[in-house]
Formats: sequence, C-alpha cells, structure tokens
Amino acid sequence: MNELFLTFLLFVAVGFGAQLVDGALGMAYGVISSTVLLAFGVPPATASASVHAAEVFTTATSAVSHVAHRNVDWKMFVPLAIAGVIGGVVGAFVLTSIDGNTVKPFVVAYLAVMGLIILWRAWKGPGTKSTSPKLLAPLGLIGGFCDAVGGGGWGPTVTSALVGTGTSPRYSIGTVNTAEFFVTVAISATFVFALVTGNWKDADGIVQHASAVAGLVVGGVVAAPLAGWVVKIIPVRTFTWMVGFLVLALCLYQGLKLFKII
Repeated sequence: MNELFLTFLLFVAVGFGAQLVDGALGMAYGVISSTVLLAFGVPPATASASVHAAEVFTTATSAVSHVAHRNVDWKMFVPLAIAGVIGGVVGAFVLTSIDGNTVKPFVVAYLAVMGLIILWRAWKGPGTKSTSPKLLAPLGLIGGFCDAVGGGGWGPTVTSALVGTGTSPRYSIGTVNTAEFFVTVAISATFVFALVTGNWKDADGIVQHASAVAGLVVGGVVAAPLAGWVVKIIPVRTFTWMVGFLVLALCLYQGLKLFKII
C-alpha cells in the first residue's frame, strides 16, 4: 500500500482520537497531534502549522455545536478571543523566525508541562464559580501565544485556568472551544503570511506532510459530533487522567530521542 496513503490513515486515526478527547475535555487536540507529529520528526513550526490548518475545520465544527447547545458565555468569549488572536499571531511569528532544532527542546518541555496541567485538572476536579473578568484578556494572550509556539495548548492553558478558578466546566469548554476557531484562523493566516513573504525557511516541509494534515482534518471533523457520546460512556475525570499520561509518555519519548538515548 502507498506510503502516503498509510500516513493519511494513521493521521485520520490520530485526528479522530484527538478530537474525541478535545470535544469531551475542551483541550488536547493540538497537544496530542503535535506530539505525534514531533515524534515523527516534523520540525516544530511545520508541526504547529499543520495542526492549525487541520484545526480550522475541526474548531469550526466544534464552535457551531457549542453555540447551538448554548454552551458559550459571550462575556468571557470576547476578551478571550481578541487577546487569543493577538497572542497567537505573535507566537506564530516567533516560531517561524527561529531554527527548528533550537526551539524543539523548549516545545517538548512546554508540551510536557501541558501534560502535567491536564493531570492537575484531573486531580482538581470541576468547579462551580466564575473567573475574574480581569484575568480573561491576559489568559487569552498567554494561551494564544503558547498555542502557536507549541502547536497546541490553547485548551490546556485557558480551559484549565478557567476550571481551576472555579468556572463551570460546561461554559469553560464551550467558550474556549468557540474562541479557539478565531485564534486558529489568525495563527494559520500568520503562517501563510510568513510563507508568502519568505520569512519561514522551513516552510517547504509542510508540503511533505500534506497527507498527515489531510488525515488530521478528516479524522477530526468525523469525530467532532461524537464528543457528547464519549462523555456518556467514559467518566470525564478518568478520561482526563488518560490524556495527561498519554501526553507525558509521548513527550518522554521525544525527550529520549532529543538526547539520542534511543
């Protein structure tokens, strides 16, 4: 069977699983997809661009679903989305201006921290209060920047913070997922701008991974409507522990490769 087709099928499975997790927990599509791409040797900027290209479609599907089910707190949405777009654009410019080999150890370390945050959320459990409005813009700015640089992290950064301060999980996940669409579009547009203007030296690598991106898109879009079903059959807290340990395991594997231990 053709190698490109096998790669496509592999990333259909990755995108499907990652989107099931993201839809149920409000995080981890980018983290899981990026860690798998990095494990395959994809440069950080290319991995981030690939994930965000796929997320344009998956976040659009997710946003429509959350809006339809009235899971969005619009007072939280506006500052999160605006600040997230700004942080994402800055992060994408930074990532495309730095050599991939130089930044990769920091990206792996960042994703490991995200894995720990996910585990912390599993241990902490859901809250019931609201986050201070003053924290929303700074949180969105940090979340957008981390999402662009790490190839994923908007959900682990923003959703974890909202739930950790006591915001309802339903509105945290719905609002963050809806805002993520705009952040993703902004980051993707920045990568395209860097490509067109010649400011991204490793941009040619994204063509080599087109089958992986297509797989992430197909798997993610198919899985997006199934998140509610997943929540019913697997306890959210159990699911969160599973995702945290998965991300840490993948980061450990990447770390061992970086230090040439394996």
